[in-house]
Amino acid sequence: MKNLIIAVLFILPTFAIAQRGSERNAEIESYRIAYLTQKLDLSTEEARIFWPIYNDWQREQDLLRKERTKMISFRKITEIEALSDTEVQTLILNDFSFKQRELNLEKRYFLKLKSSLPIKIVGKYYRAQEAFKRELLAKYRANASPQRN
Repeated sequence: MKNLIIAVLFILPTFAIAQRGSERNAEIESYRIAYLTQKLDLSTEEARIFWPIYNDWQREQDLLRKERTKMISFRKITEIEALSDTEVQTLILNDFSFKQRELNLEKRYFLKLKSSLPIKIVGKYYRAQEAFKRELLAKYRANASPQRN
């Protein structure tokens, strides 16, 4: 119970950010936090270290996502033929650059977690993240499929 209270105290800033977004994003983030809290089973001290790092990471990821929505992405262009070769190449290279920034962010926070917590907890976090994605996808697929009688 103490772990849950501590997690909630550290999570409130993240939840406040999620509330500014859509209801769906807030619901997903709440679900993710509950899921991670259960799967990681952190001690009080580990939770005190983990959640601020996690919150900072989420804020930086949100900023990157917002930036990505504003940029002209190769993925958003429907008619390649209308662009010059240089424009196509620039769009592709910009996409690579953005992916590299995402990877750099991932590595930076991995190092923060690794330097602050036992590596097995860091491993549990990454495993829980992947399991969460699979579970969330399954949940939304189940909700999207037509109900059969």
